Amino acid sequence: MGVKKFRPITPSRRNMTVSDFSEITKKTPEKSLLAVKKKNSGRNAQGKITVRHQGGGNRQKYRIIDFKRNKVDMEAEVIGIEYDPNRSANIALIKYTDGTLSYILAPKGLKDGDKVISSETADIKPGNCLKLENIPVGTLIHNIEINPNQGGKLVRAAGQSAQLMAKEGKYAHLRLPSGEMRLVLARCRATIGEIGNEEHENIKLGKAGRKRHLGIRPTVRGSVMNPVDHPHGGGEGKAPVGHSGPMTPWGKPALGYKTRAKHKKSNRLITKRRNSK
Repeated sequence: MGVKKFRPITPSRRNMTVSDFSEITKKTPEKSLLAVKKKNSGRNAQGKITVRHQGGGNRQKYRIIDFKRNKVDMEAEVIGIEYDPNRSANIALIKYTDGTLSYILAPKGLKDGDKVISSETADIKPGNCLKLENIPVGTLIHNIEINPNQGGKLVRAAGQSAQLMAKEGKYAHLRLPSGEMRLVLARCRATIGEIGNEEHENIKLGKAGRKRHLGIRPTVRGSVMNPVDHPHGGGEGKAPVGHSGPMTPWGKPALGYKTRAKHKKSNRLITKRRNSK
């Protein structure tokens, strides 16, 4: 999938790019796999804003994706590749031999008419789902479970893939897109291939309106606020933040401050951090 540019007939058009949607083969979603997606504009049950900069945006329906792939040893045919407004990756509509319809994340190279299957003896080709213990070392994978039968949690964004580096005992060693090396139980399932729509990261919104269509409201810099509103506020003209480092509106350290729990249970499964050299 490529990126489409425009003639600069307006200032915003000069910088705007969109996907050319060349992978998309089916334009209307399957109604039986849609769910209502309710908006709350970042407000909690009391109506108070708990997440800033949210609100508005185009109306969307949620596409129910099969992250578990637990229809084992039943072949399915790809009916079409669709756009999904809820994620960066495209999705594929598949039809099982018993007539059941389902959505899966569309890997790179998957086309209409291709057959996919979730099985311990499946071929190593894009879209097939196997347990990590049955996948050859070095294979690129996505939609990886953290716990068996829980459904894929890792590597689900456009253009991403993890690599199976080794298998040792009951664990498999994975290299995630961030560079992190992690142990995952070999009984967990993963899907073969790299997720499609890899040009998504190169798309430029170009104008403020497209940001609003996504449901993202404007962000005001703390340095232009008053001291009562933000720790960076106040001063004459352009003033420094006045602290040892940048802060959130509530006085907590920002930009580079580690918020991960120091004694998190999964720490023992991470063999190499993403930011370690």
